[in-house]
Amino acid sequence: MNIIGNLLGHVLRIIYDVVQNYGWSIIVFTILVKVLLLPLTIKQTKSTKAMQDIQPKLQEIQEKYKNKPEKQQQEIMKLYQEAKINPLAGCLPLLIQMPIIIGLFSVLRDPVAYGVFQDQSAFQAADTGFLWLQSLTATHNIEMGILSGVSAYVMQKVMTPPDQAEGPMKTMTYVMAAMSFYWGYTFTAGLALYWTVSNLFSIAQYYLVMNPLKAKLANSKEEVINEEKPRIKK
Repeated sequence: MNIIGNLLGHVLRIIYDVVQNYGWSIIVFTILVKVLLLPLTIKQTKSTKAMQDIQPKLQEIQEKYKNKPEKQQQEIMKLYQEAKINPLAGCLPLLIQMPIIIGLFSVLRDPVAYGVFQDQSAFQAADTGFLWLQSLTATHNIEMGILSGVSAYVMQKVMTPPDQAEGPMKTMTYVMAAMSFYWGYTFTAGLALYWTVSNLFSIAQYYLVMNPLKAKLANSKEEVINEEKPRIKK
């Protein structure tokens, strides 16, 4: 984890040397990391969509061989192979992202320890505030708490499918918003800024990249089904 933290710290240091503003450095840093993680996010979306597409066949196999667990497992693996799906592929991007996210939090919590600044005095000299914030190391900032909570709420609402918007997912949306408000309020303003920008980027990413991608994948599935219909009739 220290290796990842040190690497991210040096990247933030380079950005700060160019931008010469700690607040803007965090914003540029956040966007850069999100862009670098975008291919993993796309891969995860494709894998999730593929798993959703085979759910009817998967449920059919589970029902047909419910009393034959070994045969059921063989047929499920056969289905995965025919559909060219790796059931673990959807989890892999998340597993890769988690150390990076933890490393990011560590760097922003203690930038001196991870090489962003040479010493505490250099950090204090750079921490001259950002927008209305007097210091990015300050905690218990109500404005950042609200921004973190609202951005998390909007992100959850936007990314939750309409058929899952009620019930447990609706509760989860409010829970995530409340937790984000708490984090934004209790964490340092720099961490809260990172969290808010990350949420806003995810919202933009959904509309500009993920939503069109899902539509394209859905259209591809419809084309495959239409091509197979005449064969079935024969």
